[in-house]
Amino acid sequence: MRLALAAAALIGLLLTPVQAGAWGAYAHRKTAEIAEANVSPQVRARIARLLRSEKALGTPDCPLTTLADAAVWADCVRAEGWRWGYTAAWHYRTAPVCEAFNPRANCAGGNCVTAQIERAHRILADERLPDAVRLEALAFMVHFAGDVHMPLHSGDNGDRGGNDREADYGIKPGLNLHSIWDGPLAERAISDPADPVARRYTPAERAELGGGVPADWGRESWEIARGFVYPTAFDTEDLCSAPLPMKTALSQEDIVRGVPIAKRRVQQAGIRIADLLESAFAPGPLVPDRPRREER
Repeated sequence: MRLALAAAALIGLLLTPVQAGAWGAYAHRKTAEIAEANVSPQVRARIARLLRSEKALGTPDCPLTTLADAAVWADCVRAEGWRWGYTAAWHYRTAPVCEAFNPRANCAGGNCVTAQIERAHRILADERLPDAVRLEALAFMVHFAGDVHMPLHSGDNGDRGGNDREADYGIKPGLNLHSIWDGPLAERAISDPADPVARRYTPAERAELGGGVPADWGRESWEIARGFVYPTAFDTEDLCSAPLPMKTALSQEDIVRGVPIAKRRVQQAGIRIADLLESAFAPGPLVPDRPRREER
């Protein structure tokens, strides 16, 4: 019976459409490296204490011993669909780029990336909870704050955030639009050794890159998807008068134009993660519960 149930669960997982993770491990880890470089020593010490409770999570195949591990942990545990499949919808909150942006849509029961950032932040801030509970929340928060900055986790054109649009990346064929922004474009954007993104930023840089709340970050990503990602990929200024082709190719010029946008989103994610960590570990009473901004 157990074998039959396990087989059924596996088949169901394989047949269920899954939104791809935003950014590959490399870019997600960079967001954590940026955050770690920009938090106070006190916050780094508190993170280190929580990380010592890793074994209590029971995820030996998904290490969680560093903040960089935390940035990819939520994607790693999804491989155990029977245990973590319910978190799949937490990684994104896509909205149609051909409709007016609706900040109240696509988050039933808080099952979307913006709501889960806020939930994880609230749990992390609660010192009454066990360290392992707070560590899980830290990992979700760090990962989802990265996810919401990837444009195609907010913008969609009837293609699961670009997952269903085949796209060549320069001379590299066989990708889709989502996977390009998820992997090679983001990696190119943050791999210049002469301009490392994982560094201590000045107060002015942090002020310019940071700010806002998760709902704002999701809207930013949607605007980039609508105003740059889809128009550039399909060489059109009119996305919505006719269906876009299911296959396209990014030219080298398209890629060069996309690099600074991808880089800035990684930087913004890292700085905003740092701000989330600072506020979660700040001394003092918990912020009272409030309705999520998008539900007002």
